[in-house]
Amino acid sequence: MNTPLRRVGLAMIGMIILLLANATYIQIIKADAYREDPRNQRVLLEEYARQRGKILAQDGNGQVQVLATVQPTNDRLRYLRQYTNGPMYAPVTGFYSVRYGAGGLERAEDEILNGSDDRLFVRRLSDLITGRDPRGGNIELTINPAAQAAAYNAMTQAGFAGSVVALNPKTGEILAMVSTPSYDPNPLSAHDGAAQEAAWKQYNNDKAKPMLNRAISETYAPGSTFKLIVASAALEDGKTKDDKLTSTDKLQVGGSELRNYNRGFCNGTPDGVTMEVALSLSCNTSFAQLAADEGTDKITAQAAKYGVGDDGLSIPMSVQQSCLGAAANCMSIADKAALMQTGIGQRDVRFTPLQNAEIVATIANGGERMRPQLVKSILAPDLSEISRLSTDSMGRAISRDSATQLRDMMIASEGKTGGDGKRPGLNIASKTGTAETGNDPKNTPPFAWYVAFAPADDPKIAVAVVVESQDVAATGSKLSAGIGRATMAAVVGGG
Repeated sequence: MNTPLRRVGLAMIGMIILLLANATYIQIIKADAYREDPRNQRVLLEEYARQRGKILAQDGNGQVQVLATVQPTNDRLRYLRQYTNGPMYAPVTGFYSVRYGAGGLERAEDEILNGSDDRLFVRRLSDLITGRDPRGGNIELTINPAAQAAAYNAMTQAGFAGSVVALNPKTGEILAMVSTPSYDPNPLSAHDGAAQEAAWKQYNNDKAKPMLNRAISETYAPGSTFKLIVASAALEDGKTKDDKLTSTDKLQVGGSELRNYNRGFCNGTPDGVTMEVALSLSCNTSFAQLAADEGTDKITAQAAKYGVGDDGLSIPMSVQQSCLGAAANCMSIADKAALMQTGIGQRDVRFTPLQNAEIVATIANGGERMRPQLVKSILAPDLSEISRLSTDSMGRAISRDSATQLRDMMIASEGKTGGDGKRPGLNIASKTGTAETGNDPKNTPPFAWYVAFAPADDPKIAVAVVVESQDVAATGSKLSAGIGRATMAAVVGGG
């Protein structure tokens, strides 16, 4: 073979090798990226040709409620996603849209719902052999529809922006997850592109942020609810609920003065008060000084045991990190003045409502913290069970004795807490919080908190409520307590 032919042959071999290498790169290495690209219409049409799985919840009578399902259509996209009580459950279900992808549980559990999860392989193979139309799997939630409805209705009827999160203290099951104002995911799932775009613009241009899941994606200063962490640290350090704390009317903190809500001595006495009295009356000076006495390391360590600072928590949606310090130093408290302000839930402390619900649920569970979970079971297309929630302990945050003392202090706190919804037959342990916000806190409406569990002697539900108030004189007892009590009563009843 002469030299020119040999060169041509080598060049052709080289081009074939490059072609094979490129095909291998596209089909093996980049396959997932191309498949997941929202611009890939083939994947989109394939997904909409498959019956997407349902999102379900079971009520207290064992009746299954369908929160998300599909309706067959005659257009190019064969199935239309539909949501029952869309705004009530939007923070849980999220949305599923041709144009804007997915959010919430629709995104977190997409592989189960669209049928591509490995756990559905046998079903897919069976569909292929028998010629049945492929279908996605179903998700059963831990949500208690009565609790969800009670919380959502109480928030929306009052016109409140904020969140309610309720947990089963013994299992970590999320019984309610409400965020208001909310949005209707149905227009986003429409097959009409103009309708989708109009809804997307409306929701995203709304200053009230209806698509923000305040339960897990927003953080708030916890105010006096943080005193439960300070009390926990003190009890674990050997103190008791009967130990005396300062009752002074003011403390010098840095360059400012820290005072009690009533601007006077705690319980009207300068001679000191027990920790139980200080918590029940939510005395700022008592807990600011107690935090300083315990020290940064003990307060930080106790907060961490409750889950503060956890990064990467998934329920399976991602949960925003709760912190003691600024974002860059999540678990750092700058100095003594910062520690004293932290002790009453101010300064840089920021919690998600889920985090505050975890804290009160841990106390209700005798000090053992359970991983919060939203999915109760994964079901095949025929509703047979593939897997079920397995409770997961995150360790002991406090001793059982400390939890019992905290419960007693919280029962005393509930006895001094006003607001609507009190039921004679329902024994509640609670703590309120009124967190100052903004650069001019005295003239800025606060965040109003209520955290509680019931029944106090055998807890079935723990709840955290936060309201973004519009009134500078608002308090947790005035705004949030009634919502929390209604949510708990929906699960455990009461007189």
